[in-house]
Amino acid sequence: MALLRSAATVGGYTMVSRVLGFVREMLVAAFLGASPISDAFFVALRLPNMFRSLFAEGAFSAAFVPLFAGKVAREGHEAARRFAEDALAVLLTVLLVFLLLGEMLTPFILDVIAPGFRAEPEKFKLAVQLTRIMFPYLLFISLTALQGGVLNSLERFAAMAFTPVLLNLFLIAVLVGVRPLRGDDLAWAVAAAGFAQFLWLTYSCWQAGMPLSLPWPRLTPEVKRLLRIMLPGVFGAGVLQINLVVSTAMASLLPTGAVSYLNYADRLNQLPLAVLGIAVGTAILPPLSRQVRLGDDAGAITTQNRGLELALLLTVPAAIGLAIAAEPILAVLFQHGRFTAFDTAATAPALGAYAAGLPAFVMVKVMAPGYFARQNTKTPVKIGAATMAVNVVLTLGLGWLLAQTGIALALSIAGWLNALLLIAVLNRRGQFALDRRMRRALPRILLAGFGMGVLLLVLRWLLADALAARFAVKLAALAGLVGGGLLGFALLALLFGAADLGELRRRFRRLAA
Repeated sequence: MALLRSAATVGGYTMVSRVLGFVREMLVAAFLGASPISDAFFVALRLPNMFRSLFAEGAFSAAFVPLFAGKVAREGHEAARRFAEDALAVLLTVLLVFLLLGEMLTPFILDVIAPGFRAEPEKFKLAVQLTRIMFPYLLFISLTALQGGVLNSLERFAAMAFTPVLLNLFLIAVLVGVRPLRGDDLAWAVAAAGFAQFLWLTYSCWQAGMPLSLPWPRLTPEVKRLLRIMLPGVFGAGVLQINLVVSTAMASLLPTGAVSYLNYADRLNQLPLAVLGIAVGTAILPPLSRQVRLGDDAGAITTQNRGLELALLLTVPAAIGLAIAAEPILAVLFQHGRFTAFDTAATAPALGAYAAGLPAFVMVKVMAPGYFARQNTKTPVKIGAATMAVNVVLTLGLGWLLAQTGIALALSIAGWLNALLLIAVLNRRGQFALDRRMRRALPRILLAGFGMGVLLLVLRWLLADALAARFAVKLAALAGLVGGGLLGFALLALLFGAADLGELRRRFRRLAA
């Protein structure tokens, strides 16, 4: 199955990146804990993360890939390459202006994304310094989005999926090798990684027979069309990231450490989200675009159903596992060095709240291509505006009541609203409906998830002493807890008919072929 193979390629490299990112966060937690330096670094890193999601995983790719793929199909590789070069030239010009303005206006930007830092002058000064160092990364990550769009359109997913690995390798190298460790060391590593990612994809495009030169910037009709499609989608596709900025702003008003608690919780939640949601969403867009362009509405609906089924089959157990095992996971993996038991207790409820929205976040990644493939970015913008307004209100209310846990819960509620509205509008337009297979699989997946939750509670009780022992024993106990839960879900999914073992074997044989 081509979709499974493509998703597995993206998901495999994304898994490597997220595991390395997880190692990176463990090192940051050990060396910086939940301190003013870690708060400043995570706030400064919020902008690069947001741009990566908006461009590399969001609106730009969603607008560029259908147009570029259409050019390849109708006019050939040479015409598509000229379009990509024109888009690259205009994008670089806009980004250079944005970079210059960003460097000058950094303090004002931080007043928006972290207003509470003004009350602590040293932390605010450090955050400004780190943000200015990292700003060039925004330039490079946006350019790599275009290069990655070219490669993804040619169905060469591996190179783009590998690029985040470079960022994590650079940061891990600094965390392990530099002493004394300061926040600016990590910021310089981020900037250097952005340049390395750009060079890597430049080489990958050349290797794919699609080298991109840099002509004089021209607003050609094709580029204008790209901008018209993309700009509204920057907001629509980036609702989750914009909501995270709102969450960060609220957390900055709480006592020191709240920003870091949310970041550590979000990092764990992002592992399954990135591996599953982004992988399936990235793999769906090219075939979905072709099916829509050819008028194969039934095929497009089937593609999204299979993507949704695959994503939920893997995400539901991940969400339940993270929610139930949040405290032992944090205690075993993060509670070292400057990250204390108090920090674990403060982070675990936030992780559980994030996990509650994990299936919704993945559903958004799977359903949004249904709009992008039809070059419709206005509807996701309208839905995004509604959900963002809900998130702001809930973040203010729940944030004051429940601190970082309330902020995470608000984001999850907004995520569910976003996902359900995307599905409802597609359904009303006759562009999506749950097919018979999906209607049969969904309740069985949920039933298997419920059984897994009961099993995890029992295992956690049985392993309580081992989870409080020395590190090697705790690590083995955590592996038993997680492995037992996953094995239990797999068996229950097969027993209840949520998954078919024969079909899974056939899919993975095709994947290995």
